Amino acid sequence: MNAESGPESADPAATAGTAGTAHGGDHAADEGVDIGAVHKAVIASAMGNCIEWFDFGVFSAGVMTSIIGTRFFPEDISGSATLRSFALIAAAFLARPFGGLFFGPMGDRLGRKRVLATTIILMSGSTFVIGILPGYGTIGIAAPLLLLAVRLTQGFSTGGEYGGAATMIAEYAPTNRRGYFGSFLEFGTLTGYILGAGLVLLVNLAVGDAAMHDWGWRIPFLIALPLGIVGLYVRTRIEDTPTFQAMEQSGKKARSPLKETLEHYWKIILMLIGIVFLLNVADYTLLTFMPSYLVDFLHMGSVKSQLVTIGVEAAMMAVILPTGHLSDRIGRRPVLLMAAIGFILLSWPAFALMQTNNWFGIAFGYAIIGGLLVLMLAVIGATFPAMFPTKVRYGAFAIGYNISTSLFGGTAAVLVGSLIDATGSNYVPAYYIMIAAAVALVPILMIKETANVPIERVGMENAPEPVGSGAER
Repeated sequence: MNAESGPESADPAATAGTAGTAHGGDHAADEGVDIGAVHKAVIASAMGNCIEWFDFGVFSAGVMTSIIGTRFFPEDISGSATLRSFALIAAAFLARPFGGLFFGPMGDRLGRKRVLATTIILMSGSTFVIGILPGYGTIGIAAPLLLLAVRLTQGFSTGGEYGGAATMIAEYAPTNRRGYFGSFLEFGTLTGYILGAGLVLLVNLAVGDAAMHDWGWRIPFLIALPLGIVGLYVRTRIEDTPTFQAMEQSGKKARSPLKETLEHYWKIILMLIGIVFLLNVADYTLLTFMPSYLVDFLHMGSVKSQLVTIGVEAAMMAVILPTGHLSDRIGRRPVLLMAAIGFILLSWPAFALMQTNNWFGIAFGYAIIGGLLVLMLAVIGATFPAMFPTKVRYGAFAIGYNISTSLFGGTAAVLVGSLIDATGSNYVPAYYIMIAAAVALVPILMIKETANVPIERVGMENAPEPVGSGAER
């Protein structure tokens, strides 16, 4: 199956064919491209991902999950405070598909820039509001209800963020460097997570446990608003993508992007959902669940847990850009296949290392999962946008990505934590990741390689041959 083709044989944005050539090197790919504008677009896009994951870094920090679970709920409620916090994280994901359905097609009609300016301020504003909400002791049952409403707003806005940010970078980047520039999107993810988790750690160390539970926990949430304002400023200083502008000028935009997406691209969306299944199970298990897993199930101190988490994330940041660059040379599919097969073979050994109660063994096992995850994170920013043509790219990506994220990402921490409680087995996360990897192998093998195929020519019959076909040599 050709995962790149749609009902049309040509994309009107082909008139913007200055994004590069499939036959030259990096310099040829850069010819006619405003690299300064590319850099601005990359920064503007990565900022949104950074803010989104700043929120997760703060909300899922080991000490923070217990604080949120006790500050906003009555003391006699059943279930652990940590699982209550994870339930709030999962609840936010219920709104993500609706955000994708709303913002995605809007981005295909109005442009990427306008929608992304809206989503970034909604995301940062929602995180900020958590920092000023009164707790259960002050307003009673209204506290968890207000917190739920804020989390749903955050999830709704995030539903329109990622697909647009990835599309922005992919449509700006030179063809032969799309993998490299696309990897900055998840570099922003790791940066935001480290900033959030690191800030929680620093505030906790600075004010002490008692003050942290009393008022210090609010500080990291409040920082989100100035971050969002900076991101909004950066996004308003760039133009919409050359690919979108060319399509707009040609008058060939889809009359109803949502209708066309659902009628003609549902098979590709299903393949996207399958790949994102693995991405999100691994991503949210590692970044959202693991800090509490180390504390609650492996009985590691909260400070050591945060240090291990931040250390692994920092190591992932060090290799994600070279890995993205590598995918421009060898293609996206080989990298995705390495990740999926690696998760099947190494997830159980990695979690076995974590059961040794040895600090080094725990860190090494954690690093194995992080290393496999970074293979996926490095290439998805270039892979997913290239699965759809320009006129439905934002919406189709956002819909498929957020459906999968809602089903499998937001629920990962609650599901895994509950299953560990029910079974007593600390290997549940490994089994879940292995199942997701086996499922994802199928669509990874089915999607078409798009490295070296210009983004504006995706799905065209005369599109250049991708990396690895032999025809590009």
